[in-house]
Amino acid sequence: PPAVVITSNRTRDLHEALKRRCLYHWIDHPDLRREVAIARARLPGVSERLAHQVCAFVQDLRWLDLYRSPGVGETLDWVEAFHTLGREEIDAATADRTLGTLLKERDDLERIRGDGLEALVDRAGERATELRQEGGAGGAA
Repeated sequence: PPAVVITSNRTRDLHEALKRRCLYHWIDHPDLRREVAIARARLPGVSERLAHQVCAFVQDLRWLDLYRSPGVGETLDWVEAFHTLGREEIDAATADRTLGTLLKERDDLERIRGDGLEALVDRAGERATELRQEGGAGGAA
């Protein structure tokens, strides 16, 4: 019999009859070290500091109650946006201008902008520094 792979981003519920006939395997977001390694492998021209900061920022966002948490693809797009704009690290002004690369829902954008984007940027810088002091991102992706 043929094998069928079905993926879901949880925007709509799968029908119960379909779920009964499937094996279910949850794939979580990568941890910070792994996401930095992915970013560095996919975007080799990007500074290590920028990759660390953006990934730390996104990791913190995923803990918030957002309508749609950003995936690795959005992380890579956001790293590339900063790099294209000539930034070697994240700053609140550029983060605000490019946040739509990361968050696709208006309510999520408004919430992050209203809840202290600068604090998230500062926290990402601290976490990136800690990670780099601990030995970087580990192996390549």
